Amino acid sequence: MSKVDKLKAALLGATGMVGQRFVKLLENHEIFELSVVAASPMSAGKKYRDAAHWCIEGEIPEEIGEMKVVKASLEDVKREGQIDFVFSALPSEVAKTVEAEFAKAGVPVISDASAYRMEDDVPIIIGEVNPDHLEIVKKQSRRGWKSFIITNPNCTSNVLILALKPLQDQFGIKRVLVSTMQALSGAGWFGVTSMEILDNLIPYIKNEEEKVEREALKILGSFDGARINPASFKISASCHRVNVLEGHTEAIFIELEAKASRDEVAEAMRKFKGKPQELNLPTAPEKPIIVRDEEDRPQPRIDRYAGKGMSIVVGRIREDPIFENGIKFIALGHNTIRGAAGNAVLNAELAVKEGYI
Repeated sequence: MSKVDKLKAALLGATGMVGQRFVKLLENHEIFELSVVAASPMSAGKKYRDAAHWCIEGEIPEEIGEMKVVKASLEDVKREGQIDFVFSALPSEVAKTVEAEFAKAGVPVISDASAYRMEDDVPIIIGEVNPDHLEIVKKQSRRGWKSFIITNPNCTSNVLILALKPLQDQFGIKRVLVSTMQALSGAGWFGVTSMEILDNLIPYIKNEEEKVEREALKILGSFDGARINPASFKISASCHRVNVLEGHTEAIFIELEAKASRDEVAEAMRKFKGKPQELNLPTAPEKPIIVRDEEDRPQPRIDRYAGKGMSIVVGRIREDPIFENGIKFIALGHNTIRGAAGNAVLNAELAVKEGYI
């Protein structure tokens, strides 16, 4: 597709760590062109390379580096020219107002913020898990919006839910316990100081456990054409920050409805694919779940870039003696790619293919 034919996207919150991931993922994208970069008033007016404290691997794409950053508002973004939709990596408290302004004005919003995730008429989409939930955006017209907001899940939820989906489909789930070891990048560049985390771990992440427990049930729920009915099983989460730069690791314990062996669980995960793979979307990994048989995998430093960061990696699958029909394993996913920017880009690709954008 030529540059002229590509859909033009604006990126709100472009200078932050997740914003930087968006910039790299959209470089030379098959169907999207990043045409506007927007951020806080403090960054507005500067070249992107001067406004962004670049903190991910690789260089700033040259063309984006020379772009002028504008204020993350409807007025300022539209002043830069016609756009087809926006990606949002805004802080939640800002996103609540700004994203609604775009949706009301007829500009679709693909959001990584948490502001609208739990609204009844806003879907939280993982393309391989619940693409049918996209249809509920049609209900958002009742808000007076000419367009819609589609949200990402929390990065921790994303890894967990991808691992649960094939097991829910094949064996059914009664309850889930998950204990997380979450990377520093999930808190952002200024989120955790070196004095807090060196020689240490932090056993509490504000609001994280509640997000995981709520979002997973919504995403794994069923859409009946009118509403999303949450999944009926129970989830208990304990979330912890560890001294790892990128890649969330999760110890997951599941009580299945039907008995399944270690090999049957591994096979269900290995075979799992979803609509992004069927549609051959540009950002979709060939295998959403990669199963490792080594006793000491997955590990963040080795496995976080599996599938260019869009696959999760599962290992140490074992039968669990505490639960009836119990199974346990370790899952790992790249929190700022699959867990954030990459999932949003995949959602935009799916929305285009399904005719929403």
